[in-house]
Amino acid sequence: MINEIDYKNCIKEQHHEVKGVVVSLYDYTGSALKPWADAGYQCYAFDIQHDQHGSVTNYHDNGGSIEYIHADLHDNKTIRSIHKMLSSLPVKFAMAFPVCTDMAVSGAAHFSNKAKADPLFQVKAVKHAKACSYLFNLLNVPYFIENPVSVLATKWRKPDHYFHPYEYGGYIAYSEAKHPRWPDYIADFDAYPKKTCLWVGGGFVMPDKVSVGTDFGYSTQHKKLGGKSKKTKDIRSATPRGFAIAVHQSNSTA
Repeated sequence: MINEIDYKNCIKEQHHEVKGVVVSLYDYTGSALKPWADAGYQCYAFDIQHDQHGSVTNYHDNGGSIEYIHADLHDNKTIRSIHKMLSSLPVKFAMAFPVCTDMAVSGAAHFSNKAKADPLFQVKAVKHAKACSYLFNLLNVPYFIENPVSVLATKWRKPDHYFHPYEYGGYIAYSEAKHPRWPDYIADFDAYPKKTCLWVGGGFVMPDKVSVGTDFGYSTQHKKLGGKSKKTKDIRSATPRGFAIAVHQSNSTA
């Protein structure tokens, strides 16, 4: 876990030059942050998979950037440290993608065995998701917390919104139809279904849908994504680009 001194080293002394700060938790790819960085925001992606030394991707000459920071978000000390480091900064938006392995109904067949090993496994998972909401409310910013259809709906509260990736594919430019990282796995224009739930707060504005179709049936791309490898999990959890663009457009003030 990164301690508070390390977080101080991560925060750059250039916030006056950018539009503001955007935070993303449980974010390995940074794809949800890209539209914000492109627009000149300084973004931070926290995830345990990031290198201990961190890395930064800068965008053009507008001051926008994404800094990838290693953080154990299942440790309450980490959440407190993130709040302490961000509380004095101009945070404009926040998002989180808590681990769904122990909550998604698609894995319900394994719940009973997991409960035998740890009766509190879902209580803990839900607690981690709720901690994101607690942090974002303390920062007093618009936010969303994303998960597939999961027990969060019964063990926390019902989602505020649902969407499928193809419903926002129309935000992607024709010149960028193919996915830049996983074109062999993710359909052009995010043209695939995956019922996704959002728990929101702080004045979050759900963007209008601009679909690239009406009904895509079953997702053929996910037939290629079986197993439990890190690559499979990263691809399946990648934020749809169209939705990321739409969220930025509907929730940025500039």
